[in-house]
Amino acid sequence: MFEGFDSFDIALGGVSIHGRKAGTGPPLLLLHGYPQTHVMWHKVAPQLAEHFTVIAPDLRGYGKSTCPKTRADHSQMSKREMAADMVALMAQLGFPKFNILSHDRGARVAHRLAMDTPEAVKKLIILDIAPTREMYANTTLGFARAYAHWFYLTEPYPLPERMIAADPRDFWDKKCMFGATGNGPFSEEARKAYHAAFDNADVIHASCEDYRAAATIDIAHDDANGDAKIICPIHVLWGANGAIEAFFDCLSLWRLRAQTVSGKSLPGAHYLAEELPDMVLEETFAFLSGD
Repeated sequence: MFEGFDSFDIALGGVSIHGRKAGTGPPLLLLHGYPQTHVMWHKVAPQLAEHFTVIAPDLRGYGKSTCPKTRADHSQMSKREMAADMVALMAQLGFPKFNILSHDRGARVAHRLAMDTPEAVKKLIILDIAPTREMYANTTLGFARAYAHWFYLTEPYPLPERMIAADPRDFWDKKCMFGATGNGPFSEEARKAYHAAFDNADVIHASCEDYRAAATIDIAHDDANGDAKIICPIHVLWGANGAIEAFFDCLSLWRLRAQTVSGKSLPGAHYLAEELPDMVLEETFAFLSGD
C-alpha cells in the first residue's frame, strides 16, 4: 500500500502527527474516520497523487499519531483541537490553503476546520456523515440501534475502554462489518493495519474520548457559532445502503451549516473510499476540477 509515498512524523507542539505524502499539484488533505487510520485511503490515494499533492495523516489519538493527555472536558479530542493540528501540519508542509477529502470522524474535523479557519479551505468533500449536532438532535430508535457506538463510547471511563480492550480485534471487526456491505470492503493488508493500531489501549481510550467530546464540547462549539455557515463549497456523498440515507435528509442538514452544498448518494454503505473507490475518485476529480 502507498507505493511511492513518503512517511512523515511531524511535531506540532504537544502532539506528533504521523502520515504519508506524495504527488505534485494542488494540496489535498485526506482525513480518515473511526476506528481507522490514514490507511483507509489506500485505494484512492495513488490515483489522487497523480493530480494533487496528497497528505494523508493519522488524526491525533489514532494510528501512529500521539494520543494526547486526557482532560476532564474531553477537549484534547475536540474537533477544534484536531482541526488545529491539521492546519498546523499543512502550514509546516508549506500549504496554508488546501482542499479536503474527509470521511466519518475526519469529516467532523474538517467541518470544524472550515468553520474555525475558513481562509485555509478551498473546497471540502464529506463522505457519509450529516452534521454532528443535528444527528444527535434528530436521533430516533432506529438510528440509535444502527449507531449504538455513538452512545456506548460516550459512557464514562473506563467502561467502554475495558470492554473493547477485552478483544479489540473482534470489536473492530463487528463494528466495521456492521457498517459495510456484505463481508466488507477491507483488504486484508488494510485490516491488519487497523487491527494493529487498535491493539493499543491508548488509541482505544483516545477514540472513546473523541466520541465523548463529540457529544459535549463539540456541540458547545457548534452552538457558539450561531447561524454562521461554512463559506467554502462542500460536496457530500453518502451510502444509499447506510444509516445516513435511512435516517437523515443529508443535504438539507448540511444546508443549515454551509452556504454552498452539492452531493448525492452512492450505491454503497459507510466505507465508500474502500467500497466504491472509482466512484469516490470520479466525484473528487469532478468537484475539484480546476484547482
